[in-house]
Amino acid sequence: MSKHQDALLRQWSMLRRVPRFPAKVTVQALRQKLADDGFEITQRSLQRDLNELSGAFAIVCDDREKPYGWSWQKDAPSLDLPGLTPAQALTLAMAEQHLQNLLPAPMLEQLRPYFLAARQRLDAEPAPRRSRRWLDKVRSVPATQALLAPSIDAGVQDAVTEALLHERQLDICYRRRGERTDAQARVHPLALVQRGPVLYLSCRFYDYEDVRMLPLHRISFAQVRDEAARYPKHFSLDEQIEQGEWAFGSGKKIKLVALFEAEHGEHLYETPLSKDQKIDVLPDGKLRVTATVADTPQLVWWLLGFGCGIEVQNTKALRTRLREAAIGMASLYREKRRGTPRL
Repeated sequence: MSKHQDALLRQWSMLRRVPRFPAKVTVQALRQKLADDGFEITQRSLQRDLNELSGAFAIVCDDREKPYGWSWQKDAPSLDLPGLTPAQALTLAMAEQHLQNLLPAPMLEQLRPYFLAARQRLDAEPAPRRSRRWLDKVRSVPATQALLAPSIDAGVQDAVTEALLHERQLDICYRRRGERTDAQARVHPLALVQRGPVLYLSCRFYDYEDVRMLPLHRISFAQVRDEAARYPKHFSLDEQIEQGEWAFGSGKKIKLVALFEAEHGEHLYETPLSKDQKIDVLPDGKLRVTATVADTPQLVWWLLGFGCGIEVQNTKALRTRLREAAIGMASLYREKRRGTPRL
């Protein structure tokens, strides 16, 4: 390998080893990283390389306090080869849209240069820019009534995601629904779940074992503690979801037997209620659907949405809830008779 090639590879490795602001690396630490890559260089030569490269690349030296450190500027474009293909850029752009609320803030900050590079790659695509227009052709829409997402304090979201990432406890101020004042608490963050437009924190309060679900928009303050978060034994987020706890149920399962009008139940052939779902076609054309499902309020709301196009046949408690809801709705919408006005 020629001297020029060796210098080029060393400088390329050097640029990749410099972190993005606010992190920084000292010349001494960078020299050790280069040695690990197989490049031997004196500290003086390394400093000279950094000074020269700062004229062509967005790297800066923080000399406000010792030890001095080098960083990539916060908004510097990502330095990576080869360049993004349209498909890769499109994937990154779509990932940015969907992961904005779920990724920890430090991770999101590290990915921003790649998201920016993806957008620049799509914007630079020559006409007719089919890949760029793909972003205008793909959407995820809710299956229920659309609601606007509540506002979440940016500092709260940063603290919560940091605590989750590093498995630390949190001090929070939280306002319960209907309350006028905040309550203070220490919690063990366990998971983040996006449910419709609302982002929830699954957590334990103090040293209690039961798991609670807090909407992030009701947390007005959050601060990461040094103490490690403690997880309940056998905690599984997937099991919580499968048991229906994130549909605000008790975690119990029931065997549902329901009679659907054909036009209301045909979609269950393609999108089953459960893995053990069974559909029988009756002589009158109705569909008898049998499935093991989580017993949740969401199940009741879903069944009520079919109106008279469905009848639950086997579960007395569920039939009672549906009947009471139907009676209540009928009383609300019953047409009131007006008395004959006196002359």
